[in-house]
Amino acid sequence: MPSYTVTVATGSQWFAGTDDYVYLSLEGTAGCSERHLLDKPFYNDFERGAVDSYDVTVEEDLGEIQLIKIEKRKYWYQDDWYLKHITVKTPLGDYLEFPCYRWITDEKEVVLRDGRAKLPRDDKTQILKQHRRKELENRQKMYRWKEWHPGFPLSIDAHCHSELPRDIQFDNEKGIDFILNYSKAMENLYINRFMHMFQSSWSDFADFEKIFVRISNTISEYVMQHWKEDFMFGYQFLNGCNPVLIRRCTEIPKKLPVTMDMVECSLERNLTLEEEVKQGNIFIVDYELLDGVDANKTDPCTIQYLAAPICLLYKNLENKIVPIAIQLGQKPGPENPIFLPSDATYDWLLAKIWVRSSDFHIHQTVTHLLRTHLVSEVFSIAMFRQLPAVHPLFKLLVPHMRFTIAINTKAREQLICECGLFDKANATGGGGHVQMVQKAMKDLTYSSLCFPEDIKAKGMDSKEDIPYYYYRDDGIRVWEAIKSFAEDVIQIYYESDEVVCEDVELQAFVKDIYMYGMRGVKSSGFPKVIKTREKLAEYLTVIIFTTSAQHAAVNFGQYDWCSWIPNAPPTMRCPPPTEKGTVTIEQIVESLPDRGRSCWHLGAVWALSQFQDNELFLGMYPDEHFVEKPVKEAMAKFRKNLDEIVSAITERNKNKKLPYYYLSPDRIPNSVAV
Repeated sequence: MPSYTVTVATGSQWFAGTDDYVYLSLEGTAGCSERHLLDKPFYNDFERGAVDSYDVTVEEDLGEIQLIKIEKRKYWYQDDWYLKHITVKTPLGDYLEFPCYRWITDEKEVVLRDGRAKLPRDDKTQILKQHRRKELENRQKMYRWKEWHPGFPLSIDAHCHSELPRDIQFDNEKGIDFILNYSKAMENLYINRFMHMFQSSWSDFADFEKIFVRISNTISEYVMQHWKEDFMFGYQFLNGCNPVLIRRCTEIPKKLPVTMDMVECSLERNLTLEEEVKQGNIFIVDYELLDGVDANKTDPCTIQYLAAPICLLYKNLENKIVPIAIQLGQKPGPENPIFLPSDATYDWLLAKIWVRSSDFHIHQTVTHLLRTHLVSEVFSIAMFRQLPAVHPLFKLLVPHMRFTIAINTKAREQLICECGLFDKANATGGGGHVQMVQKAMKDLTYSSLCFPEDIKAKGMDSKEDIPYYYYRDDGIRVWEAIKSFAEDVIQIYYESDEVVCEDVELQAFVKDIYMYGMRGVKSSGFPKVIKTREKLAEYLTVIIFTTSAQHAAVNFGQYDWCSWIPNAPPTMRCPPPTEKGTVTIEQIVESLPDRGRSCWHLGAVWALSQFQDNELFLGMYPDEHFVEKPVKEAMAKFRKNLDEIVSAITERNKNKKLPYYYLSPDRIPNSVAV
């Protein structure tokens, strides 16, 4: 009688093992085996990290094995079991891999296909077509779209983390408890002793150093020492944690009536302001999005303020970007003066602080929350709804969706919800952040997520003109490496553009993202269909880059650049100045966040800047969803390309006082998980 050797690998996660009854049956082209008992309570098989083998004898040869059916029946209480994969050795000595990488959580039968990736057109038998269809039907019941706020990208239909499908939950929910993590961060930084003085002001700038005692971080210390300098102010627009707003100024906007007389002393080339603009030496950052956004009113004891500044910058003869004019509101007028480097020291300093505070708000809510977290969740939900596990694009994308829905759900539960942690320290809390996302949706376009295209659209693509824009340089290299990898995978499974067009599951995935994620807004530029391999490669690159590199670029520098409170105030407690010559050091300190809000802010940027335990970085694919040799070769090539980028960045950063490493692939997690 034919005998099959079945090897079962259990995950190494905590509580991954099981003491329940486990049954297995094999289904092939020539028949189906009986249900075999593999394990029962107290056999000590299927423990955490175990690999167990069994001989399964059948009456007659089953032909080519197509499906494996696994069933778990509880013994005493329900315990989840994380099944990595099953290997089957056939009577002829062939080995078949059946990836799972799922939690077996209930008493339903789980059906697995072998690991070879297949497009819909590749399935010829009815049983495989039916399995494919049924898997998606079940997934679409589990992964439902929901509107969290009007105008937002749609998100998962779950009120809390525990309601999510088990497969996408964190292994340890405590690890992503924001309240716990922020409190622990403040304790580790020895700043919780200030919390009893929640609404009291600091005495002076030096007083802020009291919550800086525990910091031994090169960049944050450098920021503390140099934050007042115009060079440091301008440098952050290129390589800080929000390097996405600066653009080349092609025309001075009418709402910023800067004259040559105002800025002449800042220009170094003996040219007029108009000539400097024409030569491409003038840059602009406009915070118009904040205009009209309601400031936080959740604490009646502390009035908080927002501004919508416009900042004009200049590339000097040293190729450094420095500010030359700041207007703190969108409407010019006598009560909205244009502040200049030639003004009184504290006038100019407070104007820059207001810009830094506004930059912090845009960064947190638009650059970080909307354009990485929420967009990545859209990609994740659509993937689970429309791509079965056997689809090559599911296998390609699933590592880049790890824990994204979970972290966003937890954020909606604790962080950005009504009365959440976001309200404690941020001037855009209490609903302002919701207004900002709603307004920012009009600028969330497909082309703006195409990294090289977005850089070029802002006029920031020339390395010769802007030589120190490391975010651009490293981002382009990572983008190209990801795109090359995507192209290699596409070449393996799609031999022509026609095959792309005929892939109904791919087209459903693309349509889901457009219709639900982007709300069917035509002006978003998101494609409704994809017709060519070239366009598919770009589309996949957008997804992988956004969920990995873009999030890393704007997330993990938060502690570096925002921990020195005056450089990134999360709130301002006095209104913007309406005239020059009146600002004092006391007024600046009184405007900055109080002690309690400073501590919450510092705890937040610390916690958000930490990597997850057992983080998986770009190019690391320990879960072997793919079994084919050509894909594994493409992965090896991808890793080699990434290693070369790491080496180049490491070499460039040598001896730099301000190294830029956020887009070094060895520091880019695969997915949005923090």
